[in-house]
Amino acid sequence: MVVSTWLWRAWPRAFMATLLCLAAVGVQAQTQTLPNDDVETALVGIFKAIEGRRLAEALARTEALIASRPNYRLAHLIKGDLLLARGWPIRTMGAAPNAPPERVRELREEALARLAAYRQRPPKDGIPRYLLQLRPDQKNAVVVDTKKSRLYIYENDNGKPRFVADYYISHGKNGSDKLREGDQKTPLGVYHVTASLPKTKLADLYGDGAFPINYPNGWDRRNGRGGSGIWLHGTPSDTFARAPRASDGCVVLSNPDLRSVAHLIQVGLTPVIISDHVEWLSQDDWNNERRALQNAIEQWRRDWESRDSDAYLKHYARAFQGDGMNLKAWSERKRQVNAGKAWIKVGLANISMLRYPGKDDMVVVTFDQDYKSSNLENMMKKRTYWLKEGGQWKIVDEGAS
Repeated sequence: MVVSTWLWRAWPRAFMATLLCLAAVGVQAQTQTLPNDDVETALVGIFKAIEGRRLAEALARTEALIASRPNYRLAHLIKGDLLLARGWPIRTMGAAPNAPPERVRELREEALARLAAYRQRPPKDGIPRYLLQLRPDQKNAVVVDTKKSRLYIYENDNGKPRFVADYYISHGKNGSDKLREGDQKTPLGVYHVTASLPKTKLADLYGDGAFPINYPNGWDRRNGRGGSGIWLHGTPSDTFARAPRASDGCVVLSNPDLRSVAHLIQVGLTPVIISDHVEWLSQDDWNNERRALQNAIEQWRRDWESRDSDAYLKHYARAFQGDGMNLKAWSERKRQVNAGKAWIKVGLANISMLRYPGKDDMVVVTFDQDYKSSNLENMMKKRTYWLKEGGQWKIVDEGAS
């Protein structure tokens, strides 16, 4: 048998660096619970065997992976290369004659993304910066990192996000930061699941099910972002996984992974935060950021109850918009309302605080509001967007949720 040189000479250097790192640490860093059908574990075993020039073992591992996932094209490509390596050195991934270059490129990118996720695990005690506070009835949250082609599930553990599992995903062909219909980009922002669509009501393209999200939300519309039909969904029946950039803007999981995630999603409640690069906080930093915003919200509530219009309006940003009004109109209206009240009581419950991804310091805060005054009582679900202005948290948008 001719010993293959494909790993050493042909595959991208970043790919080789990943494999060498994995060989050195023996995958010991992977201590967290992963999906039962963890394809990445199988892939790492295959590539470690290739790196060690144990081609018979690599082929056996690859055939076992194919047996469990017959429609996994990356595994079939690797098997073809391993069989060719019995006769001559392989100088590129996908060395079979007439292999479609575009398809080979996509499979190579998938392999890189999956193995990079193994190499670059989230900090053991890290918390996604976006999950500042979940409502008590929000059991889980979804965080998507488009750059790493990764979806993370976090459980609401008495108010603290706790890592559950992570999965490989595909996203928009043209990347992220969606702006308009048909741009084939995945949106960035804070969303929630609006429906659960079963396989029986879907075309085969969407696999074993789909979960639409509320893109465009109010903030998207305010900023001129359009388009529709952004879902979390599965893969066609003849496809195990798609390339990292392969959808028209949706977030796509393999069907087994979608089934694992499906039972954790609550329609109307589960938040979906999509970022192009997830930021992680230590426990202390997370507590500090959370507490600072909680204090700002509580002071806003107290100043509202005080009927001191100047103190209350200091909580609103210069670019504020709400109920079709800018800050000037809003201020005039609030001063008139307060003048007609003898007292005000405001109760806030089921507060959710989710930081927006991106360069701006912004958090969307939702809650159940119980308003009582000397001449009016009402209860409503409210959504507010808080933005840092002059180092202080201020409301830039407010309305019914």
